[in-house]
Amino acid sequence: MKLTFQKVFLSAFVFSSFFLFSGCNPSFGYSLKGISIPADVKTFYVELFGNQAPAAVPTLPRDFTEKLKDKIRRESNLKYNDTEPDIEFSGYIAAFNVTAEAPKAGEEIGFNKLAITVSVEFTNNKDEKANWKQQFSFDDFFAPDQNLLDVQDNLINNITDELTDRIFNKAFTNW
Repeated sequence: MKLTFQKVFLSAFVFSSFFLFSGCNPSFGYSLKGISIPADVKTFYVELFGNQAPAAVPTLPRDFTEKLKDKIRRESNLKYNDTEPDIEFSGYIAAFNVTAEAPKAGEEIGFNKLAITVSVEFTNNKDEKANWKQQFSFDDFFAPDQNLLDVQDNLINNITDELTDRIFNKAFTNW
């Protein structure tokens, strides 16, 4: 059975159109980068994260809060609103730990690890069933001959980037 160019083109057009428009669900306001936000959700608020990790850098809660706000602003159409927001994020820095990992023969340190854990509560004021609480952890490594203070800012930046990605994905893609 021979397929003509027109049939192949028409089939490809219909197939492509189906996938292009299949993401348009009337119950959702928009879908960008795989995120789906209900149409009635227009605003968000991120409460200043607390600090329950004594070893954490003092500015970490504020910096983390700002990074999460910036991520939501950049990757969604939600507007920041601190009075009666549609969705809210709150939480605290639960852990900030530096450990020596992978000992070598003779008990030398193979590398060091900085691990950060945040506890997050997501409140959807439009849909109570969408609320959740969860801890998110991530770590990054540095050489044993490096001083933590010399690499700390870069490590914290890498870790908090990953944590905000995970929180964002949990909130807006149901991963």
